[in-house]
Amino acid sequence: MIKKLSTDGNLSIPKYIHIIGICGVATSALAVAFQERGVKVTGSDKGFYPPVSTYLSDFGIKYHAGWHPEKIEEYGRPDIIVAGGIGTSLSNPEVIYAKGKNIPLLSFAEALGKYVIKSNSVVAAGTWGKTTSSSLLSYILIKANMKPSYFTGGLSLSHATGAISDSDWSVVEGDEYQVAIYDKRPKFVFYKPTHLLLTSVSWDHADLYPTEEQYFEVFEKLVADVPNKGIILICNDDAGAHKVTDNLKRPVVTYGKTTEADYYYHDIKSTKNGLLFKITSNRKDNRIKSKSQEINTFDIKTPMLGRFNAENITGCFAMAMEIGIPTENIIEAIDNFRGIKRRFEKRLDGEIDSISKNGITVFDCHAPTPEKAYSILETLREVYDKKIIAIYEPNIGGRRRETASQYNGSFEMADMVIIPKLTKLKVADGDIHLPMEGDELADIMGNTHSNIKYKDNDDGVVSFAVSHVKKGDVIVFMGSHGFRGMIEAVVEELR
Repeated sequence: MIKKLSTDGNLSIPKYIHIIGICGVATSALAVAFQERGVKVTGSDKGFYPPVSTYLSDFGIKYHAGWHPEKIEEYGRPDIIVAGGIGTSLSNPEVIYAKGKNIPLLSFAEALGKYVIKSNSVVAAGTWGKTTSSSLLSYILIKANMKPSYFTGGLSLSHATGAISDSDWSVVEGDEYQVAIYDKRPKFVFYKPTHLLLTSVSWDHADLYPTEEQYFEVFEKLVADVPNKGIILICNDDAGAHKVTDNLKRPVVTYGKTTEADYYYHDIKSTKNGLLFKITSNRKDNRIKSKSQEINTFDIKTPMLGRFNAENITGCFAMAMEIGIPTENIIEAIDNFRGIKRRFEKRLDGEIDSISKNGITVFDCHAPTPEKAYSILETLREVYDKKIIAIYEPNIGGRRRETASQYNGSFEMADMVIIPKLTKLKVADGDIHLPMEGDELADIMGNTHSNIKYKDNDDGVVSFAVSHVKKGDVIVFMGSHGFRGMIEAVVEELR
């Protein structure tokens, strides 16, 4: 039986919404959710790039580059304007337009809180794992016919990235980053979780939280605000998750890889087609009676790669069980869920001759840090025994010189690493701490890896990578940016 805490009343949906900063993964998902609900949606952004621009166009959403209030008026007067990402600057002409015309202006997080969040609010939060977890949880609830409102911060390969429904249930990704340029609170303050899945807490976003203590404080506030009748589920293996919940005077449900957890995963087998593993529940209420015996261990199959996904899946399994979703529905949904775009996304499958005539496999992975890159490469090496070529671009933090030691040994599982020309970053006038460029990063990585190449033009990256692979080899793109069409070019060359 589904265990809901309360029931929602009717919600008035606006007829026309304009979204400033619409080309973000999050804001585009909200745009599509409104569009699918019958709301007219337009948007603007500084620039538009795949896959998000393609996603918006596929749904027929009109958008313009730059900030142009006069273009908004071409479609009529919006009922509300939502500002997200870089669009939240108070000097943005479209923000000024909204205020001058007395049009309600909401941040992305406020809009989510008002139109997506329901009285039974499932929130997946944490330093990592929250995007995959929130997407899978929403998919499980959909397959259980619970018709949730939902939003995730990544493009799902199995279902729409967001929806606004009349259900009493919602599932969202709880982002700890700032609401807006003018509002430094974490986005999840608007999501009011009744069911909180906390994957991890490890100091991040030093630009917003200069000290570890400040970072942990926002998570302590998050868990403290969960109602007593709600559910707090944490990863038992994460010290940070324990740190922010250990002082709570209430039960906390746990999941992880050890038998001490309420739900634990074990017997993992990695293949080129995904993972096989088992989940055992120590929760007596969740055991299934079959004839004369009780079943508390369940066989799990998923097309997603990466041992770390066994942890994510177990957290989602546990939350779905605590909500009261039938086990067979949960297991079937996990089996059918294909993951998130750019999270171990297989862009070309060397195992399928009709797709990859050269037998080369190409992956696209969101792995912009040495730690994440190591995890990706470790997984690939476990299931692929031929050459692995990694093409890597770090995030802003990974271009700071003080992070140089983090690259020691992080790419040892790759046979070759190619560093492209790195994305140009804005640097404040007078800032003496300039970010590393690609050639310098290649030199640093070359201290502990014998085969690092720097290519200063995109075509050179593509041609070099393609010319150095043969049947059974793997090319993996790892970073947070879209690689300026290089992934598509490599795939096209190898088809």
